[in-house]
Amino acid sequence: QVQLVESGGDLVQAGGSLRLSCAAFGSIFSIDDQGWYRQAPGKQRELVARITSGVSVEYADSVKGRFTISSDNEKTTAAKKIVYLQMNSLKPEDTAVYYCSALASGASFWGQGTQVTVSS
Repeated sequence: QVQLVESGGDLVQAGGSLRLSCAAFGSIFSIDDQGWYRQAPGKQRELVARITSGVSVEYADSVKGRFTISSDNEKTTAAKKIVYLQMNSLKPEDTAVYYCSALASGASFWGQGTQVTVSS
């Protein structure tokens, strides 16, 4: 089992920056994939960025060059793993609930979500 806790969502003006944090607890050793998805009102949940096997990184085309996903290896322990999403040059269309996700031993786990609102 993996528990995910997100933080960092806020209201920000267009062009601004935010950093989201996702702390994973539990069976950390079994996590193969950890990343961020988002869901805007009336739209399907979509991939934003993810790290696979701690090495391979994938971004949605809409955020390439603006968002960066990273792992905080210094704060990672046997019981906790932290992943960040640095979001720069935010646009109103980035407004959504952002969810942290993890794929561990073939099962998907989700956080509760954190709201990001970008005003124009």
